[in-house]
Amino acid sequence: MAQPRLLQLHSATDGASAAEAAAGLLAVPSSLPPKYFYDAQGSRLFDAITELSEYYPTRTEAGIFAAHGIAIADAVRSSTGPSPVIVDLGAGNCAKGAALFPLLAPSRYVAVDISADYLATALAQLQREHPALDLMGVGLDFSSQLALPVELTGSRALVFYPGSSISNFDPAGALTLLSQMHTVAAGGALLIGVDLVKAIDVLEAAYDDALGVTAAFNLNLLRHLNRLLGTDFDLRQWRHVALFQPRRVAHRNAPGVASGSVGSLAGRRAPLRGRRAHPHRELLQVDAGGFCWPVAPGGLRRASPLDGLTRLVRRVRRCRLIYSAQLRKPAGTSLRTAGKKLR
Repeated sequence: MAQPRLLQLHSATDGASAAEAAAGLLAVPSSLPPKYFYDAQGSRLFDAITELSEYYPTRTEAGIFAAHGIAIADAVRSSTGPSPVIVDLGAGNCAKGAALFPLLAPSRYVAVDISADYLATALAQLQREHPALDLMGVGLDFSSQLALPVELTGSRALVFYPGSSISNFDPAGALTLLSQMHTVAAGGALLIGVDLVKAIDVLEAAYDDALGVTAAFNLNLLRHLNRLLGTDFDLRQWRHVALFQPRRVAHRNAPGVASGSVGSLAGRRAPLRGRRAHPHRELLQVDAGGFCWPVAPGGLRRASPLDGLTRLVRRVRRCRLIYSAQLRKPAGTSLRTAGKKLR
C-alpha cells in the first residue's frame, strides 16, 4: 500500500502568528482572518457543522454532484484530460475531494489545508480506502498566497474549492486567489462552490444551529487565542452571535452578508504579552471561515480575473437557485454551472 506524503509549506512561526493576531485584536474595529479558527479542535468542530441539518451548503453541494456529477466530470476531463491531478483547497477531512474519485479517477490527489496535523490524519485514513492512489498533503496558508510546486500539480490540473469558501474573501482578495488558482491549474479547470443570497432566516439558522455546534466552533477561537497570545478570554463571558448585515455587499452584487461574530457580555480585559490591556469591545468581528458572504447570481463572474476565467455561458436553473457549483476553464472554452434548491 502506498503511503501519503506531507509537505509543510506553512512557514509562519508562532511569533509571527501571534503578532498578526494581536494586531487584529488591537485594531478598531477588532478583526481576525478565518485561519485562526482552524486549530485541530476547530477543524473537528467545523466537520461537525457540515453534518448539521441547518447547514445547507454541504448537503446542497452534495446534491448538485449527485445530480450532475457525470456531466461535471465530462466537462472537467474535456479541459484536463483523463485522470487529472485534483488539487483540493481547504481539504479538511478530505471527504469532498474523495467524492470526486469515482467520477474522475485521479492520478494524484493533492490536499491543501492550513491544519497540517489534522490533514495528515485524514490522509492516512483515505490511503487505507484507496491504497493505490498517490496522496499528497500540503500544509499551507493559501489565504496569504497559493503557490504549489509544479511537480505536484503537473499541467492541466483540476483545482477544487468547494463550500463557498471563496466568499470569505473581500473582492480584491478573491481576485488575487482566483488568479493564483488559474496559475496552479496550468490550463486545466477550477471547480468552485458558491453560496447565493437567500432568505435571512435560512442564512441565520445555518450559522446559529440549535445544538450550539457553531457557537462552540466560534468560541474555540478564543481558546486558540489564549494559547497563542497568553490572553485570558473567559468563554463564560462571551457568546456567539449570528448577524445578517444588509448594508454590506459581497463582490459588489449581493444585498447582504451573513457573518459569524463573537460578542462580549461583560467588559473584562484580556492582557496581551508585552502590551497594554485590550478592553473587550461590544463585538469581536471575525472574518470567519464558514461565515460566508452569500453572492448574488453573476457576482463571481464579475470577480473573475480577466486573464484566465471566461464568462458563464450556461446556467442550469430548474428551480430557485440558492447554491452554485461552477466549472471554470481557460479563456475560449465553455463553462457549466449547476444550481440546486434548498430542501
